[in-house]
Amino acid sequence: MASTPLIRGRWGYASITDKIADIVLRRPTHWIWGVGLLVTLVMSVFFFGAMGYLFTRGVGIWGVNIPVAWGFAIGNFVWWIGIGHAGTFISAFLLLLRQKWRNSINRFAEAMTLFAAGIAGIWPILHVGRPWFAYWLVPYPNVMNYWPQWRSPLVWDFFAISTYLIVSLVFWYVGLVPDLATLRDRATSKTKAMVYGFFALGWRGEARHWARYEIAYLLLGGLAAPLVVSVHSIVSLDFAVGNTPGYHSTIFPPYFVAGALYSGFAMVLTLAIPMRAVYGLQDLITLNHIENSCKVLIATGSVVGYGYLTEGFMGWYSQNTYEQYISWDRAFGAYAWGYWCLIVCNVLTPQLFWIPAFRRNVIIVFVLSLVIQFGMWMERFVIIVQSLHHDWLPSSWYMFYPTVWDFTTLFGSIGVFFFLFMLFIRYLPMISIFELRELVDETSERGEEAHG
Repeated sequence: MASTPLIRGRWGYASITDKIADIVLRRPTHWIWGVGLLVTLVMSVFFFGAMGYLFTRGVGIWGVNIPVAWGFAIGNFVWWIGIGHAGTFISAFLLLLRQKWRNSINRFAEAMTLFAAGIAGIWPILHVGRPWFAYWLVPYPNVMNYWPQWRSPLVWDFFAISTYLIVSLVFWYVGLVPDLATLRDRATSKTKAMVYGFFALGWRGEARHWARYEIAYLLLGGLAAPLVVSVHSIVSLDFAVGNTPGYHSTIFPPYFVAGALYSGFAMVLTLAIPMRAVYGLQDLITLNHIENSCKVLIATGSVVGYGYLTEGFMGWYSQNTYEQYISWDRAFGAYAWGYWCLIVCNVLTPQLFWIPAFRRNVIIVFVLSLVIQFGMWMERFVIIVQSLHHDWLPSSWYMFYPTVWDFTTLFGSIGVFFFLFMLFIRYLPMISIFELRELVDETSERGEEAHG
């Protein structure tokens, strides 16, 4: 039994079901949700408009140049795929480790993973300049016997992202099936009952259903767990396999994985804190969940800080003139403002989480989660742009200046993410109903004490 209650108050099977299912089926649409949907819809329109303009004019509308051939697009790709890692970590790793505190946050974290990974997959396609040839990455049968270039990191990314999306989608959907059956049985209209019933796959909650379900869910968790490590390791190899100073480092795979969990858990907190306030879920997503997530941020943030330290040390210790110059240029060159910004956001600011009072203050946690996400995006910007703007040939050195289209696609993609998330919390249970029922017996004995 956990040392602290995972649910506040006296909740039973029926009351938990009513609380979560009614948000989808009976509760009127909250005005904050409506405003958020409208704003994110406008941002999404700008994103797809910018994408259409990019298709007609080419990547020249961005600030990319020679030698900075990679700009916002690849930085956004790495940032989004990193955000998607927390959902799989919460669902798979914490499931295998029998961490029950995951039950209140795993459902919307898994949805976050799907949306973030889907958006991440768009960026390499946009970046190649000829998106209509993106199907060349697929090893489809063809009469000319052409196959993808397996030595290209772009091909690695395609298989890593597609595998990650498929496994995450199946894992998320399988976890939804019992709750879809609950919505089917409680539906207020025939249309809703038919839609939820179709996706519930005939679930009746029989003993044989639960026996097979638990086996399948555990196997999917075991299958998804290695993806947390493998996917972002493959993404990091986009950089590490090159000979560009600042990229060619064996620490990149674990460093990128830790950074992915870092930004992913920050996004979980960014979503959870407003959601619990708007829908009154403080008893189900408690301060204990927020505090545990902050502790994960402390751990992953420490690994990220160690990665920064190791990069600087190896640049000096290698006695390689080019590596030494890149390390110096990051700290004192033209993009030094970005480097010190990420140090403050990703290394210094999270140290506030060592203070228990800060970990249990939702406003402070929310603000710091935004700071961390900005810092992690800035890290990708520094790794890509700063490492490329001074290449091997001084005569070709050039600064990168983002255009309005760089920012439009970046903020537009954020709008698409939140638009999809808004639809998710409106039409599907944002918290797993059946998994919270498992916690009722564990917390009912001291629920009153926790509520006080």
